[in-house]
Amino acid sequence: MPGRISRFTLAAALPLALVTGAGTASAAPVQTLAITDLVGWATQNGGTTGGGSAATTTTVTSASALTTALASTSAATIRVSGTISCSGMLRVRSNKTIIGNAGAAIVGCGFNINGDRNVIIRNLSFRNWNDDAINVQESATNIWVDHNSFSNGNDGAVDIKRGSDFITVSWNRVFNHDKSMLLGHSDSNASQDTGHLRVTYHHNWFDASTQRHPRVRFGNPVHVYNNYYYNNSGYGVASTEGAGVLVEANSFEGVDDPYHLGEGSSDAGTLVARNNLLVNSGSGQTGGSVRSIPYSYTADAASSVKSIVTANAGAGRINL
Repeated sequence: MPGRISRFTLAAALPLALVTGAGTASAAPVQTLAITDLVGWATQNGGTTGGGSAATTTTVTSASALTTALASTSAATIRVSGTISCSGMLRVRSNKTIIGNAGAAIVGCGFNINGDRNVIIRNLSFRNWNDDAINVQESATNIWVDHNSFSNGNDGAVDIKRGSDFITVSWNRVFNHDKSMLLGHSDSNASQDTGHLRVTYHHNWFDASTQRHPRVRFGNPVHVYNNYYYNNSGYGVASTEGAGVLVEANSFEGVDDPYHLGEGSSDAGTLVARNNLLVNSGSGQTGGSVRSIPYSYTADAASSVKSIVTANAGAGRINL
């Protein structure tokens, strides 16, 4: 597979205990995995396979063809070719793999995963969307958003809410954009969200985007590791409304407010920060404990994150 090789632990899953500081798991055998491999919460709950290797493959070049393919209830791999201009939110049904061919772009609209499951979205450039670029809601599960680029949209690049769960957001680039990634839409939605909203954010490049990288409500544990934050004028990570966020081995450069508790009218959650690199950045705010991560992984050293992420994050960095 093309791209840098990254290393992830194949040790047994850690128990759901508490993370309270900078402790590390005991040493375990490792296997090298490529940047195209799935790691994180989307590996849980039976895993995330999208359309699967036996699914029908369809190539789409127009908004109408894309809308039809996404709305089908059959398992499928959908390849997007060229630039597709559209508006609103296109419904994505279960068991879909959506892959951008070289240079593929979605302009003016976004994808809505509404209560469906097992969806993979990779290698697409989203621009100028008028709602969200990717919206995951209503108990959608097992979603992988990987190696996409997001710029100049109206609202969230990747928003996850309303009881959704078992999601990995990896190797994406967000630039020329304000509200990046919201996790949990409302302070009043505890009954639906508590015990869910478990998401891994890793190796994303938040490239002078403003805020919500992510902004978290209720989810615990939410794992934010090996991301590169550059000149984010608002803030990096916010933990609110009882959320538990582990901020681990990220690189922050030129970020006055890298991570904090509470945001706006939202009460504080908990946040544990360990092994992060802070360059020309604030010290961040931490507090409380966070549940342990139940899947196997090995974080890259924070000192290597900038070079690794800028070389590999975003659309056009992998061949699929």
